[in-house]
Amino acid sequence: MTPPETSVPRPEYPRPDRDRSARWLNLNGRWDFAAEGHEGPITVPFAWESEASGVRRIWLERGTYRRTVTAPDEWSGSRVVLSFGAVHHHAAVRIDGKLVGQHSGGYESFEFDVTDLLAPGVPAELEVEVSAPADKRAIPHGKQRSLPRDDYDGVSFTPTSGIWQTVWLEARGRTYARSVVLRGDSLTGIDVTVELEGDAPAGAAVVASVENGPSIALTSDRDGTAKGRIEIPDAKLWSPDHPHLYRVEVITGSGEAADRVTATTGLRHFETRGEELYLNGERVYMRGVLDQGYWPDTGLTAPDAASLLRELDLARGLGYNLVRKHLKFEEPLWLHEADRTGMLVWAEPACPSRFSPEAAAAFEAQLPAMVERDGNHPSIVIWGLYNEEWGLDWDIPGSTARAEAAVHAYERLRELDATRPIVENSGWSHVRTDLLDWHYYEPDLGRWKDAMARLASGEQDAFPVRLGPDFIVDKSLYGSAEVPRRGIPIVNSEYGEGFTSLERAWHLRWETQELRRHDRFAGYVYTEFTDVEHESAGLLDINRRRKDWGGCVPADVNADTVLVIDLVPLAAGADITVPREAFAFGAHVSHHGPNAVSGTVNVAWVPAGAPFGAAVPAAQGVSEAVKAEPFRLSEAVEVVVPPVDGPARLLVWFADAEGRVLARAFLDAGEVEPPNRRGARKGEFEGVPVPGLE
Repeated sequence: MTPPETSVPRPEYPRPDRDRSARWLNLNGRWDFAAEGHEGPITVPFAWESEASGVRRIWLERGTYRRTVTAPDEWSGSRVVLSFGAVHHHAAVRIDGKLVGQHSGGYESFEFDVTDLLAPGVPAELEVEVSAPADKRAIPHGKQRSLPRDDYDGVSFTPTSGIWQTVWLEARGRTYARSVVLRGDSLTGIDVTVELEGDAPAGAAVVASVENGPSIALTSDRDGTAKGRIEIPDAKLWSPDHPHLYRVEVITGSGEAADRVTATTGLRHFETRGEELYLNGERVYMRGVLDQGYWPDTGLTAPDAASLLRELDLARGLGYNLVRKHLKFEEPLWLHEADRTGMLVWAEPACPSRFSPEAAAAFEAQLPAMVERDGNHPSIVIWGLYNEEWGLDWDIPGSTARAEAAVHAYERLRELDATRPIVENSGWSHVRTDLLDWHYYEPDLGRWKDAMARLASGEQDAFPVRLGPDFIVDKSLYGSAEVPRRGIPIVNSEYGEGFTSLERAWHLRWETQELRRHDRFAGYVYTEFTDVEHESAGLLDINRRRKDWGGCVPADVNADTVLVIDLVPLAAGADITVPREAFAFGAHVSHHGPNAVSGTVNVAWVPAGAPFGAAVPAAQGVSEAVKAEPFRLSEAVEVVVPPVDGPARLLVWFADAEGRVLARAFLDAGEVEPPNRRGARKGEFEGVPVPGLE
């Protein structure tokens, strides 16, 4: 017997973006489970490796789930559809011993029409036989660990095997909408494509209606597809500041037997123009964070809906306007919340880890399901594909076949959805891409500063990448001469350094300011949002708790308006040595708002470690007025700073004429002797010294 709903894990309807919640039955909870060396209960939807599942078996390759299901009596006369959020990796589904269907692909949602096998009111045995190979190298597996190990095992995690997202039943009309595709990138209306299945999909009457708005009547063609366009007078556009959504009800047939589903989308257009990014015709700068979507006890499955949705608030509170959901199709529930709250999303599939024609085909096989399920979400503004040549053996430049696999994946995804920029191989070695993105990890902030300048100018197009403990190679942005050196946006999509949380926050401050120094860059993605198992690179720990950032405020670092200080810092906790004499430094303003801002840069010494308070202290140094135009780094202004007797913190802020603080930064002064580097001392300013103060 299925337990009462109050005891069912993940009880919420899983598809608010494609809503059929009026007639559904959640099948999460206790199932019977049999595997080699194990027989007993398992809790769905948690992977069998997790504590939450009640099984906690790692490297188990096969398991069979069973439970009794009964469709409600009131579903009599309807078609009944069995839906799976995700099962890793291959699922064979049976009802009362009869094969319903099979599915391969551990991250995709899938469904089967079980009308002929599951009569309402009649109990039946549902069986799901799952195989999840330990050797995952030739199948899409993202960050799940493989045996034998893959080439990036050091950044891989505990596998997530078996049923790991919600399982449910739905009642639908005798002829029903299997798929509803909505596109609002024209900004004046919604293009609608409905694919029908069931009793009579050809020649069926379909009505698509915007909630409290216009509707259109359609008739499906002989293949069961109905297409049309709903023009929307006085259309409201979707953006992070105004995330307006349109709900479109699709009715197939008429009367009580009609099929009804409500899909959601927004009107927005995201595009590249030369080296810049635009949303609805307005320039946008990508301030992103990489999120791997792992949880401490439940792997890739969020423990509950509240925790999952809270992640978006946490990312926004850190100052980010985009989340790169890394190597994982995140739940539609999360994507719908991103739509609703205005968070931009970079979405991407999981990669295999070794190249073969079969592995490349398995990778591409995910793309139709990805676009069909998630393409309606206005929050998704970028599609990613391969990551760092994983599944391409780190060898695009040396292998025509591997380069062609990346190009083919790009072209296939472009066929499926031409409304978003695509990155074919995130990190380096680009062969066909809409964004020139790059991953670079550099512990030396002086070298980071120099590299940012050379990458922005085009003087440098390669950087060292550590592929193993003793294996470092230079990787170029370009894997093909066909990729233009100018004319497409250049973005960093992975960066961050440091061992301790203090060091990582220090690197966040200084590395991000160097990215903001160069107007050519169209954005960045910091690595990463949370810790995952042994990987402690997160701004938050794996329980989503903030770490000790040493006074750093990520929301200030990632703000629309930031200060860029002409300094190569010395060390975490001691950006400069304690200045016993007055000195001067130069500061710029980087501003990504719609209008120019003007003001002065102010400084004041406070005790070591003291944060900005609700009210700023009295300024002890003030620059001349400076004006920052949108998306153009201002000229440097000079600030004179008085001396201080011992370790202290210098608060630095940019305020307008009314005293409103528009940007905040700080410098820690400590008793540390700066080393020499290339003739200039780290921890010293690059501004012109003030006469008489040398």
